[in-house]
Amino acid sequence: MTAQGLRLEKISKTFGDFKALDGVDMTVPRGTVHAILGENGAGKTTLMNILYGLYQPDGGRILIDGAPQRITSPRRAMELGIGMIHQHLMLVETLTVVENVVLGLPGQGTRLSLAEHARKLEALAKSFGFDIDPHQEVWKLPMGMRQRVEILKVLYRDANLIILDEPTSVLAPSEVEGFLEGLRRLRAAGKTIIFISHKLDEVAAVADRVTVLRRGAVSADLAVAGTPPSEMARMMVGRDVVLTTLEKTSPTSDEVLVRIRDLKARDNRGNQALKGVSFDIRAGEILGVAGVDGNGQAELAEALTGLRQAEGGTVELSGEDVSAAGVYERRHRLGISFVPEDRHGTGLVLDLPVYQNAMIRDFRESPFSSGPMLRAASARKVAEDWVKRYDVRLQSVDQAIRFLSGGNQQKLIFAREVECRPRLLVIMQPCKGLDVGAIEAVHRTVLAERERGTAILYISTELEHILSVCDRVAVMCAGRITGIIAPEEATPERIGALIGGLEEEKVA
Repeated sequence: MTAQGLRLEKISKTFGDFKALDGVDMTVPRGTVHAILGENGAGKTTLMNILYGLYQPDGGRILIDGAPQRITSPRRAMELGIGMIHQHLMLVETLTVVENVVLGLPGQGTRLSLAEHARKLEALAKSFGFDIDPHQEVWKLPMGMRQRVEILKVLYRDANLIILDEPTSVLAPSEVEGFLEGLRRLRAAGKTIIFISHKLDEVAAVADRVTVLRRGAVSADLAVAGTPPSEMARMMVGRDVVLTTLEKTSPTSDEVLVRIRDLKARDNRGNQALKGVSFDIRAGEILGVAGVDGNGQAELAEALTGLRQAEGGTVELSGEDVSAAGVYERRHRLGISFVPEDRHGTGLVLDLPVYQNAMIRDFRESPFSSGPMLRAASARKVAEDWVKRYDVRLQSVDQAIRFLSGGNQQKLIFAREVECRPRLLVIMQPCKGLDVGAIEAVHRTVLAERERGTAILYISTELEHILSVCDRVAVMCAGRITGIIAPEEATPERIGALIGGLEEEKVA
């Protein structure tokens, strides 16, 4: 690419009656970092899928270095030096890291040497601060590591224009700055970066310009320097947004609703993931769980909700030992709800319509069924109510849920798990992929559940979210809780020491 870079002119795209993009113009000079902001469903990912050849535009044109291009497939995009890192990972889990990276790499044939590629890949990974074993099978890696493999796939192909769709959503806070520094190095090397993110502080730290999309059209295009994050948020959602800690009252109940003692469990690889975890949650209290991804948080959530068999310890709810209860009993008789991290693999059935996904949790209960018969009309009515109250952007509750944006899918899961009025609400990465307006709405919903007396376990790698809503913060490292502290005591130094494995009594 020359200094002219990328130019999108009057790009339009319609799905049925829904206009996803409406005459989008955008210019990205070579050697710059260009951010795209917008609410969930604003058209950001659709626009990038067109640039990468996954969708064809209904109108408009793409110019690269001044020359019009018709990008008919991802292979054509790669031929033009365009690489894309998707929000939802696209890896073959049974292959190793190096095998995933070289898969589809042109010009290999009988000359393919995995050992040589592994050496080059390891050097590239280290240059970006990624500690990855190129010979490790992908299915054995935590989500954060898998995201890095996706990043390395694009970098290894020496793409000149790199599209990043929410690339830091599974990275720990301590890893984000290193990643952003890597983007700065790419820019210095002449690479062009298009950076989709909802994290305004990251946009402010690394982007040169930002394009804001609202309902498929450009609402603003401006330099990042001199534009405060609060103004970016306002341009995204059309109103002022609360970006700091939300006001909440102190917990008023001393009733211990949830009591966990010496909980142990293994991960999918058979390794000890929980090594004697103990904590309490009072009624009307939010306990946050912080830590680097892959330190037992997922196994903790699954052990509490019955999705993973614990091999030791006890789980008590209102004084009742429920350790032996199955998934159905926990979700219905005991009132345990779960917002999972993997909305596609665990939270939704992508080919079913929205209204059927809304009824999945309680399809045997009224109003979703009457005796042995499902009540589709009632399910549609409930789903339409949730769509309105939780601001889920869609065409119809009859459309397949896979065609909703990731953030809107998450909103529906959240509505489904909260509207059943649980006693214990386990939520894991609830704001991943959500825009700032939706994050504010989710946090207000969480606080409303807290006021209702629900015990809430809030698991996230995004420390700023935990500190904004939680009453106490538990930090996990290597399957253990290293400390439980109040948010006002959570200095960066103290949290960093706990995340690093230093026990709380030693920190103090």
